[in-house]
Amino acid sequence: MKKETLFVAFSTQKGGVGKTTFTVLVASYLYYLKGYNVAVVDCDYPQHSISAMRKRDGEQVNNDANYKVLAFNQFKALGKKAYPVLCSTPEAAISIAEEFLKTKPMEMDVVFFDLPGTVNSEGIISSLASMDYIFTPITADRVVLESSLSFAMTVNNLLVQNEAYRIQGLHLFWNQVDGREKTDLYGIYENTIGELKLPLMKTFIPDTKRYKKELSGDKTSVFRSTLFPADKRMIKGSNLEELVAEIGYIIKLY
Repeated sequence: MKKETLFVAFSTQKGGVGKTTFTVLVASYLYYLKGYNVAVVDCDYPQHSISAMRKRDGEQVNNDANYKVLAFNQFKALGKKAYPVLCSTPEAAISIAEEFLKTKPMEMDVVFFDLPGTVNSEGIISSLASMDYIFTPITADRVVLESSLSFAMTVNNLLVQNEAYRIQGLHLFWNQVDGREKTDLYGIYENTIGELKLPLMKTFIPDTKRYKKELSGDKTSVFRSTLFPADKRMIKGSNLEELVAEIGYIIKLY
């Protein structure tokens, strides 16, 4: 019996807290390192950040002999091409994904969606409701956190708690945590999150510049890419491996 493809979104109401970055990092890790079949639906309309990243990645590989060799060896070993990145408006995301799945002879394990966080549109609510799981990065900035918790509470009350919808859970995780400390402030915020009965993941992501490191002409290690997984030398201390493992456990991928 063909297994059902999981629909997973990184979504939050605030920009700049990492949803696009984590969509790419987790998709690339699972696809290139773990062998899962994934696709990404880029709903970041109208800029389509992940599609733009794929274009930059392709241009960098084509213009750099070292990256070209790396890509050739990787895809030869994998026995498949890069994972698909599909452009969509938020409202059309589900229909785009479902049409794509009909055309694929192979079973897809996960389709990741980079969704905007606004919930004031019926079309976007419908897309959120069609997810199996939503992951929301949060930061210890009061304005960002209040907005993120408001979004999470709305989704939780309207969708997660409603058995008519497919969604099985929304999970928060800390991003941009100062690596030297996890202060009492985090404890206060976590008490509030607990009182709201919102699931908070154990893994937290340290504040490190490596999460912005893309392919470039300086020949240094790459971390964020749609064509390669994060360099193993850069994964240590990033908590990316731990994040992917916890996400895989939550969505029952493993």
